[in-house]
Amino acid sequence: MAAPVRALCCTVWRQSSRQLSSTCSLQGGQSWRKDHGLPRSGSEYGPLTDLPDWSFADGRPAPPMKGMLRRRQEREALARRIVMLNSEVDKGIESWQAQEEKTKRMEEHQRSLLLKPKGRLLMKKKSQT
Repeated sequence: MAAPVRALCCTVWRQSSRQLSSTCSLQGGQSWRKDHGLPRSGSEYGPLTDLPDWSFADGRPAPPMKGMLRRRQEREALARRIVMLNSEVDKGIESWQAQEEKTKRMEEHQRSLLLKPKGRLLMKKKSQT
C-alpha cells in the first residue's frame, strides 16, 4: 500500500510547477501606511511602542523597558547627528556667501583699475546719459 502512495506523490511532484520569485515583496499595507503618514510597520513608533505596557495600581509609572531605553538612545543619537549636520550646512552657506562677497569685491576693484574715458569720449558719454 505504501508503494502506490509514494509513486503517486512522486508523479504529482514532477507535474507541479513551482514558481520562485527573487523580487522583494512589500509587507501587507506598507504602502497604504506610508501614503497616510503612518510608520511602515505598526511596531516602529506610536502608542503601542512608546507608552509603557503597565503601571502600578497607585498610578506610578512603570520603569522603562530595555527596548524603550534603546529607542530613546537611538533617537537622541539621531537628533545629535541632525544638529551636527545642520551646523555644517550653515557653516558651508556662510563660507560660500563670504567667497561670493570676496569675488564681487575683486571684480569691482578690477573695474576701478580700468582706464577712464577722457576728452571727446567722456563728453560723448555724458551727453548720452
